[in-house]
Amino acid sequence: MLRKTASLAAAALLLTGLTSPVMADNAPGVTATEIKIGAVFPFSGPASALGAVGKSLIAYVSSINDRGGINGRKINLIALDDAYSPPKAVEQTRKLVEGDEVAFMFSTLGTPSNLAIAKYLASKKIPQAFIVTGATRFTNFKEYPMITTGLPSYDTESRAYARYLAKEMPDAKIAILYQHDDLGKDFIDGFKAELGEAFDKKVVSSSYEVSQPTIDSQIVSLKSSGATVLLFAGTPKFAAQAIRKTHESGWKPLFITNLISSSISAVLAPAGLDISTGIMTATYRKDPDDPKWANDAGVRQYRAFMEKYMPGADHADSNYFTGLHQGVMLETLLKQCGNDLSRENILKQTRNIKGLALPMSLPGIVVNTSDTNSKMYTQLNLQRWNGKAWDLVGGLITDDSK
Repeated sequence: MLRKTASLAAAALLLTGLTSPVMADNAPGVTATEIKIGAVFPFSGPASALGAVGKSLIAYVSSINDRGGINGRKINLIALDDAYSPPKAVEQTRKLVEGDEVAFMFSTLGTPSNLAIAKYLASKKIPQAFIVTGATRFTNFKEYPMITTGLPSYDTESRAYARYLAKEMPDAKIAILYQHDDLGKDFIDGFKAELGEAFDKKVVSSSYEVSQPTIDSQIVSLKSSGATVLLFAGTPKFAAQAIRKTHESGWKPLFITNLISSSISAVLAPAGLDISTGIMTATYRKDPDDPKWANDAGVRQYRAFMEKYMPGADHADSNYFTGLHQGVMLETLLKQCGNDLSRENILKQTRNIKGLALPMSLPGIVVNTSDTNSKMYTQLNLQRWNGKAWDLVGGLITDDSK
């Protein structure tokens, strides 16, 4: 369990109600000196590599508090471990809401966990802000009115791959190795949407459970299909295994890995940087180790943050700058809320982010949420690993379904 707590004395501020002023500290989780926010991350368990997102977010909140907080209040971020287990996510979320009485939930990571807690939070009208999952179902704001998402949706990403392959490798046979949950199924659905009737002729697929120790047998099976493209859609641990096993088997397909499993330190390095050469993925962010971004203001900001607040951590781990972006989103959201920290206004402001360029986002990629768009990211760029760095391929791809 990880917790981050802080407080600072400040004058109580008034909020404007419908008929009379309401004290800000009458809002759940809010006092004159702090706002309590809940989060759940897999700090342990099969997806523990993704826990780095939470650690980075915690560190960024510390940096906000060191700068005096927001509008005179420190952020009390209470981040708990669910070990990537939906029942544990429910248990921890109830504790945050009913025990800690947080104002809202922010940045909870993982499709299974967010799905498990969505109905409970909606019943209590508690915002589930900028969740760290790309599961397509959560972008349906009518079905999930309390949710905004913090990663590119998986259908957006899968369509980008399908369109690239249709253009560059129209005759390719495609193998898809996917995690047997909403994450993986969204990639299958994205390809079906793009390929239509040709899907059954062009695609062979195999799934795995996160409880499995390895995916070796699936790789062997997919290799026998004669596919010339292998798309992996899952979490980092299994992505590294898939890259390594594909290499060891002598299979040489074009290997595409999904965005959340493209970290250099958490995926490519464990698999082998050299054998990862040629792997492709979609991205919205800069690589801090790439010389072309050495003098970029956003990269300099990221490096300065990491050196001060996460000394010794691997700057190349993309999970850390996902956490940084989540922190900047939280900071922006709270500033926009002003002194109206009611859950109603917090939800309203999650859907009112305009033209926000985040530090590690590629040039031209900005955040625009609205009453009809709950997605933090709607733009991507493909990239290819050259053995030492990522090379961008083509231009920005905009999600035409937003």
